[in-house]
Amino acid sequence: MTDTFLREALDAADTVSDRLGIGRREFLRLCAATAATLGLPAGAEAAIAKAVEKAKRPPVIWLHFQECTGCSESLLRAEHPTLEKLILDVISLDYHETLMAAAGHQAEAARKASMQANKGKYILVVEGAIPVRDGGIYCKVGGRKAIDLVRECAADAAAVIAIGSCASWGGMPSTDPNPTGSSSVGEVLGKAVVTIPGCPPNPYNFLATAVHFLTFGKLPEVDALGRPKFAYGRLVHENCERRAHFDAGRFAMEFGDTGHRQGYCLYKLGCKGPETYANCPTIGFGDVGEGNWPVGCGHPCIGCTEKGVAFTKPIHQVAVMKNVVPPLSFPRIVEDQGKTSFASAAALAAIAGAAAGAAAMLARNLGKSEAGRQDAQPPKGE
Repeated sequence: MTDTFLREALDAADTVSDRLGIGRREFLRLCAATAATLGLPAGAEAAIAKAVEKAKRPPVIWLHFQECTGCSESLLRAEHPTLEKLILDVISLDYHETLMAAAGHQAEAARKASMQANKGKYILVVEGAIPVRDGGIYCKVGGRKAIDLVRECAADAAAVIAIGSCASWGGMPSTDPNPTGSSSVGEVLGKAVVTIPGCPPNPYNFLATAVHFLTFGKLPEVDALGRPKFAYGRLVHENCERRAHFDAGRFAMEFGDTGHRQGYCLYKLGCKGPETYANCPTIGFGDVGEGNWPVGCGHPCIGCTEKGVAFTKPIHQVAVMKNVVPPLSFPRIVEDQGKTSFASAAALAAIAGAAAGAAAMLARNLGKSEAGRQDAQPPKGE
């Protein structure tokens, strides 16, 4: 980081730390952690600090449809920053049915006022799947069908983010037989949107996406499914703390067995980590350490960030390996390292020479034996 960037970051930290009620060092750590999460180059934390200080907070309209509110519950447990600092100082959460103080007609009036005042500038966040069967009558908010609300709100949004597996690809509500026709936000809008899948997703994946938009005026780079690459670019299997056991062939065979208690790989119990892209093992949940995620707690990954895996495959079905297939047999954990002395090598050579001589003698005798047998046979016709 150059001296100019450093001075700007420190000045921004002094201004924002008072506003957020946190120390300057803690604020700079927040910016550095966000930059690292996004995979940004060195010095990006200064740009983030400056953006949080001076840029206008992006207005956010947050819609709820077919879901359990688990995504919002996950956001409530964010610590860096905490929720009140997030919605009051980083973003402007203008509409959120669960968190806003207004209700009924007042809430809907607040949504419409924010959309009109921030036309083309607000971020639309959608939590939950959207039913489309029978004209979408199976989910209504304020007397409006979900399918109509999402289309209306997306029309003038600067960006659309689908948060959670339900909004990203239908999730639990879309499992067979899917009587309501639950669909993803992208399917309903007919265009690609940024998706942050998970059941629930990690709140920092959403926060980092919002801060990237705040800092650079655009959303982060995404993969073919619309997922931010900084969060969904690697398989769970690649960074799992149990990966060494997989490579060594040590698997838990039953819940509660010796291998399970000793932290062995959960692949044979149906762990979907080898076919699931997410940063769960590296970021954890609840700010209580990286071990606080399903596999770290002893349960197989169910693949909640992957369409066609979670809520589709049986929980104990073995995963499809995306990068490496375990062999049928494994080497022992500790292999013996044999050593051969000069005398032993000479003895081995003598044994090998004797074996070669015996083989030659055997071949010669076999030849004599065959010739004698032919001489002993009477001529044909006698």
